[in-house]
Amino acid sequence: MENSRNFLIAMALSIAVLIGWQFFVISPRSEAQRQLEQSQQATLQTPTTPAGTTQDPAVSPAGRESVVPTSQSPEVTGQTRDTALAANPRIPIDTPSVSGSINLQGARLDDLRLKGYHETVSDSSPTIVLLSPETIGKDAYFAELGYTGQNVGALPGPQTLWTATPGQTLTPATPVTLTATNGQGLTFTRTISVDDKFMFTIEDRVANTSGAPVAVSSYGRVVRFSKPEVASAYVLFEGLLGVFGDDGLHEVKYHNIEEEKETNPPSASNGWLGITDKYWATALIPPQNDGTFQPHFRYSADGRSYYQSDYLEQPVTIEPGATVSTSSRVFAGAKVVDVINGYEHDLGIRQFGQLIDWGWFYFITKPMFWAIDHLYTLTGNFGVAILLITVILKLFFFPLASKSYKSMAKMKTVQPKLTELREKYADDRAKQQQEMMRIYKEEKINPAAGCWPVLVQIPVFFALYKVLYITIEMRHAPFFGWIHDLAAPDPTSLFNLFGLIPITLPHLLMVGVWPMLMGITMFIQMRLNPTPPDPAQQMVFTWMPVIFTFMMASFPAGLVIYWTWNNTLSITQQSIIMKRHGAKIELWDNLSGMFRKKKA
Repeated sequence: MENSRNFLIAMALSIAVLIGWQFFVISPRSEAQRQLEQSQQATLQTPTTPAGTTQDPAVSPAGRESVVPTSQSPEVTGQTRDTALAANPRIPIDTPSVSGSINLQGARLDDLRLKGYHETVSDSSPTIVLLSPETIGKDAYFAELGYTGQNVGALPGPQTLWTATPGQTLTPATPVTLTATNGQGLTFTRTISVDDKFMFTIEDRVANTSGAPVAVSSYGRVVRFSKPEVASAYVLFEGLLGVFGDDGLHEVKYHNIEEEKETNPPSASNGWLGITDKYWATALIPPQNDGTFQPHFRYSADGRSYYQSDYLEQPVTIEPGATVSTSSRVFAGAKVVDVINGYEHDLGIRQFGQLIDWGWFYFITKPMFWAIDHLYTLTGNFGVAILLITVILKLFFFPLASKSYKSMAKMKTVQPKLTELREKYADDRAKQQQEMMRIYKEEKINPAAGCWPVLVQIPVFFALYKVLYITIEMRHAPFFGWIHDLAAPDPTSLFNLFGLIPITLPHLLMVGVWPMLMGITMFIQMRLNPTPPDPAQQMVFTWMPVIFTFMMASFPAGLVIYWTWNNTLSITQQSIIMKRHGAKIELWDNLSGMFRKKKA
């Protein structure tokens, strides 16, 4: 009875956690949010621009005396992406990791494809488009650097047409140079270089050939006109974010900025800011430790909706005949863990690794990823790496699990004594409990030991789920057979005979092979223990594997494979320990008892 009660406690905890995870983490956002996205996609106006010309109407950013002008966006005509790209002169980009072009109007980075990543698991599917021109509509997404100032004439901004030597192509070996003048003695020279991954370096020089000193401020902004099409989950942060000096990481989710309209983090002398999705991000790294910059997050629904992360540097005075130089960076690409960490360490970008959302339990998720990634380098398969990490975790927790199973085995050996006590002190519950505790103490049994294997598994389960969900390394990572993406649910289903019947099933009925194997192993593990005498508890024993099978069917296949393999190892471990301690393994008796009951 006590063993059954402990098991029920453990199962109740597991059910509570998994149901909560299903409805509050995995489930997409509400229908109201999807309707909001549709309304945002239907509107057609421009974002605020943190730079422009002095004749534009201007508003003051919080905490700064400089002005941040607004300017009118090019008309959105619903043109195709290719048509929009052909509308302005451009410099091609070609690296091992990205392709695209720089728009000479505004010197914008608004055309970028990620060569190594496709929309589906098929390598013949289109590559991921990260950045697109402002004029194409809802999918517009770009990064821009420019200048603002007062009483200095027109400064490079969204409408500035930069000039470049014809025939240039931006590659890791060949930087490109752009120039612009404002007609009042200021000459702007911009040299753009790129590495073989996703980092662009922008070297700006401003020469003052006028007869008077001038003060200018540089700015940077990342603008996108719609949220990710895939509904987000509470397990993952997506939105506007940045790190600002000692103030650390600031995160503003899309729905929060929609309510607040804007937020002004504290100014800083180092850090970064941008917009992040599940697997991709675009981030600006202002000049580090060279003056201060004022970060700003904003959202506008006045006409064409947009989200924007921007910064404005403090003004720099350029004396007549002098030249000032600044260096900033733009990251635009996939959030590959080693690449992101490399930029943080090699380029000295403060806390850049937090561009990847490891969560509050990063001290578990990061080591989990590190171990799986290293095992992957040895095996060449992330699925095999998950199987191996499960074995390693089993070995690590072996003393605790062994102690638990030993206690459970001893519990079975003293069941006749406990039954005798219940009958002897049926009318004296206090005496019954006192005598039972005496037996537990004499036999060195912990009645709650049966809960520990499940409780220990829960944080590991969460950490593995987080790793599978957030890391791009797991995206489209195959296992064997029909599992082509460990980060996606098992694509097969019992209810269409695993693809033999060509019908489209509702999400609830997508119960694949691996979830079924998980349910079977869970059923076997539960049947290793005696069937509880209480009918309600018997019903729990019977239906628990079925419930978990349907629940786990929507989880990433890698997580279901882990759970199935973990159950298999637990069954083996528990059977060996019980046999060594002379406890009867109830599996066959329980199964035969079920069949006898059905026949009766």
